[in-house]
Amino acid sequence: MVFDNVAYKSVISNGLVLDKNGNKMSKRLGNAVDPFGAIEKYGTDPLRWYMISNSSPWDNLKFDEAGVVEVSRKFFGTLYNTYSFFALYANVDGFDPAAPQVPVDRRPEIDRWIISLLNTLIDDVKRNLDDYEPTRAARAISDFVGDHLSNWYVRLNRKRFWGGSLDNNDDKLAAYQTLYHCLKTVALLMAPVSPFFSDRLYRDLTGSNDSVHLALYPEVDTAVIDKQLEARMQVAQDITSMVLALRRKQNLKVRQPLMAIMVPVLDDTQRANIEAVADLIKNEVNVKEIKLVGGDAGILVKRVKPDFKKLGPKYGKIMKALAAELTTLPQPAIIEFEKAGTITLNIAGQEAVVDKTDVEIISEDIPGWLVANDGNLTVALDITLTDELVCEGMARELVNRIQNIRKKKNFDITDRVIVKINPDERVIGAVNNFSDYIAAQVLAASLEVVEVDHDDTIDAEKDDLKVKMTVDKA
Repeated sequence: MVFDNVAYKSVISNGLVLDKNGNKMSKRLGNAVDPFGAIEKYGTDPLRWYMISNSSPWDNLKFDEAGVVEVSRKFFGTLYNTYSFFALYANVDGFDPAAPQVPVDRRPEIDRWIISLLNTLIDDVKRNLDDYEPTRAARAISDFVGDHLSNWYVRLNRKRFWGGSLDNNDDKLAAYQTLYHCLKTVALLMAPVSPFFSDRLYRDLTGSNDSVHLALYPEVDTAVIDKQLEARMQVAQDITSMVLALRRKQNLKVRQPLMAIMVPVLDDTQRANIEAVADLIKNEVNVKEIKLVGGDAGILVKRVKPDFKKLGPKYGKIMKALAAELTTLPQPAIIEFEKAGTITLNIAGQEAVVDKTDVEIISEDIPGWLVANDGNLTVALDITLTDELVCEGMARELVNRIQNIRKKKNFDITDRVIVKINPDERVIGAVNNFSDYIAAQVLAASLEVVEVDHDDTIDAEKDDLKVKMTVDKA
């Protein structure tokens, strides 16, 4: 089976869906008046999704063309890119959706997680549609596609699609079957709001002329829903998001390895959840180690910042004295406050029970570390760069530059290449110490540091560094 990805590119060009003859399928929305020209520019599906996902149909909506553009890019663009990734490798490997399924319980945990989340999504969407809440249904689908399927599942599993053949490779087959199932189910779920895009996606996935609108709506499989697994993965996503934000704050690219992150844990459950996904987190944020410390270890300094808008209406005259008491709480009291969720203080003879939602508990930076806090979760990132870390970071940068050159030269993903890099003291160490890693990542048959200065030399820039190199087919 061949998955069409050429004609399908019309979907993302301007939001319009074209059939295989190049005819517009979503140009008009019945006899609707379109004073903004949004249907003509973006197609009916992005416009529908924008309107449904922004407010309930019975509420007024102030139209904003930028919102349609954002929906077209963030939701439809992301979904298209996910299908494009799948189609590219599925065609190379000859994936057949009709092949015997790898049992769910034999698939890796990451597959079981996305399948569990997919069935949770089916349950949410059907319940919201039954309750006449299409806005919540559309938002749930958008979140699943953007936050979980594309930005997490596909990104974490790219290597499973790259290497080896499908023959006797249950791991790779499971990855294809899982992604195919997710895409097909999303096409079915989004069909009531996005009839044209979903129909194009469904037909291209199934390779048939049967419309998505003639297929049965997905049913929940409660047997594959694992809430504990979903919770563990959510912890991994939360920590990853916080660490990546700290990296951006310090302008440290993810390709630059760092030594460690430190996480104070509040209880055994939180510790177990983090330990279960520690390797995944380390790979995602590119650190060597995760250090779990007790919340009372005293390594991180915390302080309480009162929210006067919430405390004022509750405590009136004693609000200022209460705020002063909160800001001077000792570290053990803050840690206990964070665990319990409330703290009881006696202010001028009056008992005040302060909820954690009435304040903000802030973790302060410590020398050589950056700290972030979000509710019960605190992470600290070691930003000290050793020579070895810098060298490894340069190797990863070289991989990125070589891959870009491969793409620019339209090399096939399976083509092996010969790489020659001009000597520079800032790259020699990276090539010498990480030559095997670089070669494996870029499919290099040979990798040399030699003088290169001829017509096809390419300047691969990294910050203030220009690395002259040639990349040719082997």
